[in-house]
Amino acid sequence: MEESAFVSITSLLCEPSRAKILWNLLDGRAYTASELALASDLSPSATSNHLSKLLNGDIVKVDAQGRHRYYSFANAHVAYVIESLANLVSEEPVEKYDKQIVRSGIKYCRTCYDHLAGYVGVTITDALVEQGYLKEYDSNYHVTEKGWDWFSQFEILENDFTKDRRPLTRQCLDWSERRPHLAGRLGAIFLEKMLQDRWFKRVEFSRELIITARGSKLLDDCLNIVFV
Repeated sequence: MEESAFVSITSLLCEPSRAKILWNLLDGRAYTASELALASDLSPSATSNHLSKLLNGDIVKVDAQGRHRYYSFANAHVAYVIESLANLVSEEPVEKYDKQIVRSGIKYCRTCYDHLAGYVGVTITDALVEQGYLKEYDSNYHVTEKGWDWFSQFEILENDFTKDRRPLTRQCLDWSERRPHLAGRLGAIFLEKMLQDRWFKRVEFSRELIITARGSKLLDDCLNIVFV
């Protein structure tokens, strides 16, 4: 039973055209079938067919707004699986070359479903650990008392998460950096607050984020991180 279910799920995820659709949903936003067809370089009919299969497999969900139907991941677990699959892509080990930091594009700064990823996401997570706001344990993060004091400046309070069924924190292995960034409910809320406060701005039809001048200053002030 479990083997059959596993084969069914993997066949849904790993078919090339559907993989393109799922990759384009990783920015956490909802899209129409037409938008996904354009982004995935597929015909509208083929896209509709693939979306129907993904809906039946509970991989995506659809929300109707007026005449439009918007597709997104069924839940955060699906997004984590898609992002994790990217880590299987072979890449020359970092120690074999001097890694050049390209300060644009999705490898530099992007959304991973609803949290921050890429070089910027990993760097911020590292800083949170180094400053003692997060503590690594058992492939996860623990928010320290000092950490909750720090997050409170963004109106992110420990008591707000007491009834949340989603894990508070999670280490999500970054496919481009091969190191973890902060995921889970805390990672999502933190990115939401930074976007609201204009630390980052989105790139249309892309997962890429751009650090604003305001964001650069605040990251320096709050975490002693300088992004030039």
